[in-house]
This record gives sequence, C-alpha cells and structure tokens, in this order.
Amino acid sequence: MTTATRSPAEAPENPFALSHLDALEAESVHIFREVAGEFERPVILFSGGKDSIVMLHLALKAFHPAPIPFALLHVDTGHNFPEVIAYRDRVAARHGLRLHIASVQDFIDDGRLRERPDGTRNPLQTVPLLDAIDSHRFDAVFGGGRRDEEKARAKERVFSLRDEFGAWDPRRQRPELWSLYNGHHAPGEHVRVFPLSNWTELDVWQYIEREDIELPAIYYAHEREVFRRDGMWLTAGAWGGPKEHETTQRRRIRYRTVGDMSCTGAIDSDAATNADIIAEIAASRLTERGATRADDRLSEAAMEDRKREGYF
Repeated sequence: MTTATRSPAEAPENPFALSHLDALEAESVHIFREVAGEFERPVILFSGGKDSIVMLHLALKAFHPAPIPFALLHVDTGHNFPEVIAYRDRVAARHGLRLHIASVQDFIDDGRLRERPDGTRNPLQTVPLLDAIDSHRFDAVFGGGRRDEEKARAKERVFSLRDEFGAWDPRRQRPELWSLYNGHHAPGEHVRVFPLSNWTELDVWQYIEREDIELPAIYYAHEREVFRRDGMWLTAGAWGGPKEHETTQRRRIRYRTVGDMSCTGAIDSDAATNADIIAEIAASRLTERGATRADDRLSEAAMEDRKREGYF
C-alpha cells in the first residue's frame, strides 16, 4: 500500500514559522548579541538615516529591558540636513546614549584634510572615522550597509575584517557558514559589522511600517527648494550649490537615502506615508544609491575604492 504525499499547497501551515521580517529581525538581533559577547568596545555608526535608525531599533530590542551596551558614533560632514541632525540628537537623548561626533570640519580647520573642488565631503569622512576608531579603541563598528545597495557592499561579509589602517581587503574575508561569525582580529585591527546585510530597501520600509518607527520628515514627500545637477535634484546650501547657471525651483520631492547635502539627490514623489513609499519602491528598478548618490558616480568602482581606504 502506497502513501500519497501532499503537495506544499495542501500541507498544514506551520504555526511556529517565522515571517520574512521576523526572520530578518531574529538574524540581526543574534548579530548584536554575538558582538556584545565577542568584543570589548563596539560602537554603532548612527547618522540619523533610515538604515542606522532601524539598526538602533534592533539593538534596543536585542538588549531590552537592559540599556544598549554600545555608544553611538557619527562622522559629521558639516553639510548634513538640519532635520536629520536634529533627529540624531533627539534620539540619542531619548535613550540616554553617549554620542561621539567626529567632525570633518575640525579636520579641515586644522589642515589634516583639504576641501574638495566639487564641494562634496562624503569622501572626506574616512580620516575622521579612522581617527575616532583609533582614539576610542573601538574594536567593532556597526554599520547599516546592505548588500542590495551597491556591488562593492554585496561582496562584504557580516563581520568584515579591517587591517591596522582601516582598509578592507576582499581576499581576507572569512566564510560565514551556518551564520557562525569569527571576530578574531590582531592588535590594531577592527571589525565592521553589518546587521542589515541581508535586508533590502523594501524590507527596511516594511519593517519601519510594521514597527511604526519614527523617521526624519525628509524621507516623506514635501515641498522644497531644489536645483538640477547631473540628473538629480539637490538642495542649495553652503557647500557650493547652486552655481550661476543653475536655478532653483520649488518641487514636491522626498529622499530615498540621506547623506552629505552636496551628493544626496531627491526624487520627485507624492509618497507621504510608509505605505505609499513601499508601493513606490516595489515599482522602482533603481537602487536608492544608484538613483540618488552622486559620490557613487565618481567612477565605476567608487564605493570599492573608498572601502579599501577605510570607508564605511
């Protein structure tokens, strides 16, 4: 007598199965706890952008009801959006977190860095970041990078070993079979940790919607004075825009990603709610960085070149 097998559609639903977002959340929480157990002085890179906000939310969950055993670190270019800086300070104060700020402007003022001709300071963040890691002796640095953002980030492991100069070498990356993470590092080296590696932009927004996470208002559609440059809408500012031939206009826009004002472009959008944004992203064929980050257009390997020098 043979026993008929049921098709997957006929199989009873597993009441204990995790949803897609629950599985991603559990993985990220595990990574935070693993770092807390393996390292002595971890720090969370926190800019007030959506990925770092979700990362902080996950860290709060990972250690609740205890406080987060990590400080926050922001590399401030001096050309950040005021709304984002205000959000950063408000969140750090709300949770009683220590916030370290590495200022690009300080490095320009004392001659350790020189202003770029194009006005963008995003590539200048590497030196202040490495200086902060060295001076505070951070041995693990959490970043909000995701593999879907850019091809260089797709190469990176969850635990990304950096040498004594902060440089990234893809040939030194370690296997992470069965989600086993090796945090061993020599004196002077440190590890960058990416708890959102396996998330996509759509996952992030669906999680923001589910958890009702507050974000800076510039992520949602609003009217703003912008000007056109290299196919992107940029916000005028002290960084050097607009130029004489560039005129500003008031448009309804929103930002998909947030960074230095000189290289972060906005998109035309009427998406004013999380649900609107989820629908908009689901229909998009461009990644957020590919669509709105001028610093990634400097060369074909712009991101990978910066990562090899010690960038995020």
